[in-house]
Amino acid sequence: SKRISELIVQGFHEQSLKNNKTIFLMVRFGNVLNSSGSVIPLFRDQIKNGGPITLTHENMVRYFMSISEAVQLVIQAVFLTNGGEIFLLDMGEPMKIKDLAIQMINLSGLSVKNDENINGDIEIKCTGLRQGEKLFEELLIDGNSKKTENPLIFVGVEKSIPFDELLSKLNKLEKALLNLNQQESFIILADLVPEWNIYDIK
Repeated sequence: SKRISELIVQGFHEQSLKNNKTIFLMVRFGNVLNSSGSVIPLFRDQIKNGGPITLTHENMVRYFMSISEAVQLVIQAVFLTNGGEIFLLDMGEPMKIKDLAIQMINLSGLSVKNDENINGDIEIKCTGLRQGEKLFEELLIDGNSKKTENPLIFVGVEKSIPFDELLSKLNKLEKALLNLNQQESFIILADLVPEWNIYDIK
């Protein structure tokens, strides 16, 4: 869904070039600490309520940056754009979600409750990966990415779809979704994003 959103923004940029009105660009980055979608508020509430902290998998890793870092790099990307680019932010090294949970427990003045410490305060429970959830987050910056003046900002090399063709496919996708046709929806999604692995289609 994120890649399709990028295709739509790329399409609007293509249309905008015809009248030189608006410059569109995209910035792609990982998780932002303490944002509305972050695990930190969830873990904080779970610790406050005495636990347990729930993880889907103990080996799950994600990339993180602070809100201020993300905002500053997004603003800087605006000054680097010629329009239509997908900027990628260098997120540094990934972090285990379990390690983040342990740090939050310790910073709260509490200890982890486990087999080695049965008198601990907060237990960490693994609930299992949800359907479609990834254990390892994909690297944002690959060998095809291009450097910019800022060492923490790269430009991704991604294909776009001509605007009229994109609109036609999105209209077909909307009809398939309204008709609750999962098979057809997946086929159209795979056509829009060929690199997507459709392992759920049967």
